[in-house]
Amino acid sequence: MTLKVGFIGTGGVAKGHITNLAAIEGVTISAFCDLQLERAATAAKDWKDAKAYSSITEMLDDRKLDAAFVCVPPMAHGEAERALIERSIPFLVEKPLGVNNELPRQLAEQIAGKGLITSVGYQWRYIQSLDEAKSFLESGCIGMALGYWLGSMPKVPWWRVQHLSGGQFVEQTTHITDLLRYLCGEVVEVYAAYGHRILHELEEGANVADVGTVTMKLANGSVATISNSCMLPAGHKTGLNVYTGQGVVEVQSNGSRIVRNKEEAAAPFALTPNPRVFEDIAFLDAVRTGDPSPIKSSYADSLKTHEVTVAANLSAATGKPVKL
Repeated sequence: MTLKVGFIGTGGVAKGHITNLAAIEGVTISAFCDLQLERAATAAKDWKDAKAYSSITEMLDDRKLDAAFVCVPPMAHGEAERALIERSIPFLVEKPLGVNNELPRQLAEQIAGKGLITSVGYQWRYIQSLDEAKSFLESGCIGMALGYWLGSMPKVPWWRVQHLSGGQFVEQTTHITDLLRYLCGEVVEVYAAYGHRILHELEEGANVADVGTVTMKLANGSVATISNSCMLPAGHKTGLNVYTGQGVVEVQSNGSRIVRNKEEAAAPFALTPNPRVFEDIAFLDAVRTGDPSPIKSSYADSLKTHEVTVAANLSAATGKPVKL
């Protein structure tokens, strides 16, 4: 059975998924939708019989799809998801789920009502060595975690505007927050402090915080701190370290390792060059079989990550801790 897939949004993140699907057997992309029709048309040229659209409704009315990928900016969520839910079409949607909690909570309820297969683009969960790291953490007592996303500002215009992107913690550092939840359990309280240092002076119209630190309490009694910055001239480092009485789990964007002693501190990371490939395969397998178990980041679960990041924004704005 060849799955017929459609793409809503054909920007940079979509291109990564499109490249993956080109190498996966039993799948074809038959429709591309983008507000910029010429961009959708460019993407469609590489796929036999694919068509380009600028209207989601027109695309879904014209093409019978088995699944869809939603790759739109944070402020553009809603129309695509509702249209797919209405037609019971499984979909993978890129993070973040939105810029606030209201829309994602509504969509999560509608998805649950349909029993629809969904996946969210938290590809860090698909690092192949992470299963071993997760088992290691479950066998001991987690004390604390330190996460970081330190780099420069993405150059797409909407990213620098708070109400369009949600800011760095919602749009980027959500990956680290999700990884923390996946490895260490649920967050029950957050306290955040953000700062506006230089970005607003360097980039016209920029009003997102360019530095921030979020302290979290977890349900299991452990604590975590995740810091981010987008004021650097270039990318620096991203990752999460989890500290236990038995050793440390270190995770980067495409690999992890367990450090129990001095010798292991010099050992290389076990790398997964492109975790998104495994994310896409898991979603498509779930669609093909009707079994969602291969998916590690459903919409319902990812909503919990999103709520933590939105709570961090609220805490930074009010100067008070926020309980979840």
